[in-house]
Amino acid sequence: MTSLLVRAMIAAAVIVAVTEFGRHSPRLGGFILSLPLVSMLAMLSWFHDHDIAAVSRLSRETLVFVICGLPFFVPLAFAQQLGLGFWGAMATGTVLAGATTALGLFVTR
Repeated sequence: MTSLLVRAMIAAAVIVAVTEFGRHSPRLGGFILSLPLVSMLAMLSWFHDHDIAAVSRLSRETLVFVICGLPFFVPLAFAQQLGLGFWGAMATGTVLAGATTALGLFVTR
């Protein structure tokens, strides 16, 4: 239970760091957000059982879904050029990420 709480606190700290640093420096916020800190913590937990096969499988699945989720950022990155407001860009990005994730699930069965 303690391990679960520590991981939750670290994940929350990453979110707070991204939002706070991102206000002052979007580049630094983006850098922190791009770090696979939460993935590293999850893999450390999985490796606690010394199951490298499980960690390897988790890594492959994560790689596929990170790639599938990247289209989420396209409408947000180009919102001004596309004439989208924040919520329109969020909704469009969510639809794009949902579609590419569904495609990823279908292709990688």
